Amino acid sequence: MNVTDVTAGNSWFGDNPLMAAEETMGAEFVAALAAKDSEAIAAMLDPQIDFRALTPGRSWEANDPPQVLETLFGNWFEPSDEIIEVLKVETDRVAQRERVGYRLAVRNPEGSFVVEQQAYLSGSGGRIAWMRVLCAGYQPHQTAS
Repeated sequence: MNVTDVTAGNSWFGDNPLMAAEETMGAEFVAALAAKDSEAIAAMLDPQIDFRALTPGRSWEANDPPQVLETLFGNWFEPSDEIIEVLKVETDRVAQRERVGYRLAVRNPEGSFVVEQQAYLSGSGGRIAWMRVLCAGYQPHQTAS
Protein backbone atom coordinates (compact mmCIF):
# COMPACT_ATOMS: atom_id res chain seq x y z
CA MET A 1 0.00 0.00 0.00
CA ASN A 2 1.26 3.49 -0.87
CA VAL A 3 0.55 6.84 0.73
CA THR A 4 0.55 9.46 -2.03
CA ASP A 5 -0.01 12.73 -0.13
CA VAL A 6 0.09 13.31 3.62
CA THR A 7 -0.29 16.79 5.10
CA ALA A 8 -0.78 18.11 8.61
CA GLY A 9 -2.27 21.52 9.23
CA ASN A 10 -0.76 22.41 12.57
CA SER A 11 1.17 25.64 12.00
CA TRP A 12 -1.37 27.80 13.85
CA PHE A 13 -0.90 25.76 17.03
CA GLY A 14 2.88 25.42 16.97
CA ASP A 15 4.35 22.49 18.88
CA ASN A 16 1.39 21.62 21.10
CA PRO A 17 2.14 18.02 22.23
CA LEU A 18 -1.51 17.29 23.03
CA MET A 19 -2.52 18.26 19.50
CA ALA A 20 0.29 16.17 17.98
CA ALA A 21 -0.84 13.10 19.95
CA GLU A 22 -4.46 13.46 18.88
CA GLU A 23 -3.53 14.14 15.26
CA THR A 24 -1.58 10.94 15.39
CA MET A 25 -4.76 9.15 16.49
CA GLY A 26 -6.51 10.15 13.25
CA ALA A 27 -3.57 9.28 11.02
CA GLU A 28 -3.13 5.97 12.86
CA PHE A 29 -6.84 5.25 12.42
CA VAL A 30 -6.52 5.78 8.65
CA ALA A 31 -3.47 3.52 8.44
CA ALA A 32 -5.27 0.75 10.36
CA LEU A 33 -8.43 1.21 8.30
CA ALA A 34 -6.49 0.97 5.04
CA ALA A 35 -4.78 -2.20 6.29
CA LYS A 36 -8.15 -3.53 7.49
CA ASP A 37 -6.48 -4.11 10.84
CA SER A 38 -9.43 -4.63 13.17
CA GLU A 39 -7.19 -5.41 16.16
CA ALA A 40 -5.36 -2.08 15.81
CA ILE A 41 -8.62 -0.15 15.43
CA ALA A 42 -10.19 -1.90 18.44
CA ALA A 43 -7.12 -0.95 20.52
CA MET A 44 -7.55 2.72 19.49
CA LEU A 45 -11.22 2.92 20.52
CA ASP A 46 -12.52 3.75 23.96
CA PRO A 47 -14.74 0.90 25.28
CA GLN A 48 -17.70 3.33 25.36
CA ILE A 49 -17.01 5.17 22.10
CA ASP A 50 -19.65 7.57 20.83
CA PHE A 51 -19.54 6.86 17.07
CA ARG A 52 -21.91 8.35 14.47
CA ALA A 53 -21.56 8.40 10.70
CA LEU A 54 -23.36 9.29 7.47
CA THR A 55 -22.90 7.47 4.20
CA PRO A 56 -24.99 7.97 1.07
CA GLY A 57 -28.43 6.69 2.03
CA ARG A 58 -27.77 5.67 5.63
CA SER A 59 -26.77 6.83 9.09
CA TRP A 60 -24.76 4.65 11.47
CA GLU A 61 -24.37 4.55 15.25
CA ALA A 62 -22.12 2.50 17.50
CA ASN A 63 -21.38 2.57 21.19
CA ASP A 64 -18.61 0.01 21.54
CA PRO A 65 -15.61 -1.18 19.51
CA PRO A 66 -17.26 -4.38 18.13
CA GLN A 67 -20.14 -2.30 16.71
CA VAL A 68 -17.67 0.13 15.10
CA LEU A 69 -15.72 -2.78 13.57
CA GLU A 70 -18.93 -4.30 12.21
CA THR A 71 -19.78 -0.96 10.60
CA LEU A 72 -16.30 -0.56 9.10
CA PHE A 73 -15.59 -4.09 7.91
CA GLY A 74 -19.03 -5.68 7.75
CA ASN A 75 -20.69 -2.83 5.87
CA TRP A 76 -18.38 -0.12 4.52
CA PHE A 77 -15.31 -2.11 3.51
CA GLU A 78 -16.47 -5.68 3.05
CA PRO A 79 -14.10 -8.65 2.60
CA SER A 80 -14.33 -8.32 -1.20
CA ASP A 81 -13.24 -4.65 -1.02
CA GLU A 82 -9.48 -4.36 -1.41
CA ILE A 83 -8.08 -1.03 -0.21
CA ILE A 84 -5.15 -0.74 -2.58
CA GLU A 85 -3.84 2.71 -1.73
CA VAL A 86 -4.19 5.66 0.63
CA LEU A 87 -4.37 8.51 -1.86
CA LYS A 88 -4.48 11.39 0.61
CA VAL A 89 -4.56 12.11 4.33
CA GLU A 90 -5.06 15.57 5.85
CA THR A 91 -5.16 16.29 9.56
CA ASP A 92 -6.04 19.49 11.36
CA ARG A 93 -7.54 20.77 14.57
CA VAL A 94 -10.98 22.29 15.13
CA ALA A 95 -10.82 23.61 18.71
CA GLN A 96 -10.81 20.47 20.89
CA ARG A 97 -11.40 18.05 18.00
CA GLU A 98 -9.09 16.57 15.43
CA ARG A 99 -10.17 16.49 11.80
CA VAL A 100 -8.81 13.83 9.50
CA GLY A 101 -9.78 13.65 5.85
CA TYR A 102 -8.71 10.67 3.81
CA ARG A 103 -9.13 9.33 0.30
CA LEU A 104 -8.74 5.63 -0.48
CA ALA A 105 -8.41 3.69 -3.74
CA VAL A 106 -10.63 0.62 -3.49
CA ARG A 107 -11.07 -2.32 -5.84
CA ASN A 108 -13.78 -4.97 -5.69
CA PRO A 109 -15.58 -7.29 -8.16
CA GLU A 110 -17.68 -4.31 -9.34
CA GLY A 111 -14.65 -2.21 -10.35
CA SER A 112 -12.25 0.46 -9.08
CA PHE A 113 -13.42 3.24 -6.81
CA VAL A 114 -12.30 6.25 -4.82
CA VAL A 115 -13.75 6.60 -1.33
CA GLU A 116 -13.32 9.83 0.62
CA GLN A 117 -14.27 10.34 4.23
CA GLN A 118 -14.00 13.22 6.68
CA ALA A 119 -13.81 12.35 10.36
CA TYR A 120 -13.84 14.44 13.50
CA LEU A 121 -12.64 12.82 16.69
CA SER A 122 -11.52 13.46 20.22
CA GLY A 123 -9.76 11.26 22.69
CA SER A 124 -9.75 10.21 26.28
CA GLY A 125 -6.88 8.30 27.85
CA GLY A 126 -5.10 7.96 24.50
CA ARG A 127 -8.11 6.37 22.83
CA ILE A 128 -10.76 7.68 20.45
CA ALA A 129 -13.82 8.36 22.61
CA TRP A 130 -15.93 10.46 20.20
CA MET A 131 -16.01 10.18 16.41
CA ARG A 132 -18.17 11.52 13.58
CA VAL A 133 -17.60 10.42 9.98
CA LEU A 134 -19.06 11.68 6.69
CA CYS A 135 -18.51 9.53 3.60
CA ALA A 136 -18.75 10.54 -0.07
CA GLY A 137 -19.51 6.93 -1.01
CA TYR A 138 -17.87 4.69 -3.58
CA GLN A 139 -17.14 6.92 -6.55
CA PRO A 140 -16.10 5.23 -9.82
CA HIS A 141 -12.41 5.72 -10.51
CA GLN A 142 -11.88 7.94 -13.56
CA THR A 143 -8.83 6.99 -15.59
CA ALA A 144 -6.99 9.63 -17.60
CA SER A 145 -7.56 9.36 -21.34
